[in-house]
Amino acid sequence: MKIAIDAMGGDHAPEAIVKGAEEAIAGIDHLQITLFGDEKKIKPYLSGFNQIDIVHTDDVITADDEPVRAVRSKKNASLVLMAKEVKENRADACISAGNTGALMSAGLFVVGRIRGIDRPALSPTLPTVDGKGCLLLDVGANVDAKPHNLVQYAIMGSIYTEKVRAISNPTVGLLNVGTEDGKGNDLTKKAFNQLQQAPVNFIGNVEARDILSGAADVVVTDGFSGNIALKTIEGTATTMFSLLKQTFMSSVKTKLAAGMVKKDLKGLQSQLDYSEYGGAGLFGLASPVIKAHGSSNSRAIFNAIQQAANMVENNVTDTIKTTVESIDWNEGEQG
Repeated sequence: MKIAIDAMGGDHAPEAIVKGAEEAIAGIDHLQITLFGDEKKIKPYLSGFNQIDIVHTDDVITADDEPVRAVRSKKNASLVLMAKEVKENRADACISAGNTGALMSAGLFVVGRIRGIDRPALSPTLPTVDGKGCLLLDVGANVDAKPHNLVQYAIMGSIYTEKVRAISNPTVGLLNVGTEDGKGNDLTKKAFNQLQQAPVNFIGNVEARDILSGAADVVVTDGFSGNIALKTIEGTATTMFSLLKQTFMSSVKTKLAAGMVKKDLKGLQSQLDYSEYGGAGLFGLASPVIKAHGSSNSRAIFNAIQQAANMVENNVTDTIKTTVESIDWNEGEQG
């Protein structure tokens, strides 16, 4: 199995990328990794694994670059060359912690979509209290969506959750403003009706406050609402730990208490870190494409590589393709 990685993407590149790649080589059998980026910056962090190759390039897409323009103009950027490696079947999957918009553009214009999928979805797995996790899609690949797009998200999310996360017959919920049937706007009402007929275990509407409670294994929504939900969850977690730190540092007594529960707090922080589940998959593309968090450390990169490897091993892309091809999308109203 061969995985291509943008070694220059992310806040801690290339060190975190290289170290994560080495952890993956040591922990995953039959894995070959190609790193794309500045060889002079990459090599100091390499320990000499034979299974890691470097393709040198000085060109990088930064966080400030306009995504579509950058992908089209910077043909030799590490992110673009990485996607091209997958397109030309020299790699089975690719990963970047860099510019999210650029990765989505490279996914669409270079890697290409699965036939029948109108719009790919950006899909992170969020932590839940039961430890199973919840796949949320879309969280920003497409601001607007039609009802049948949400149905496709549900199908792709179900296949990924069952094959990669080993959850049998995963439940699927529709993000809405209430749990009752008939709630929501025109999009969610039409999507609700179509999801009832889709080949998924649809359980109805789910409110945002119940996502982390494990109300459903997969929650589908449009990219606008999904991105707001994701950023709200991220911000709440960050604020909570900031307030806890302030409280524990407020007096000698609380500092002593902090010392006693330090290990437990770190465990809680890890439990709330969705990078422990890997990166956000760009589902609907012709090969697995993973967006690692921009602040990924080596452990997060390792998890993203393991996620990509699992998608390849379990033929997630082929299963999505076969399932989508078997559905007559003209049977229901597509909105």
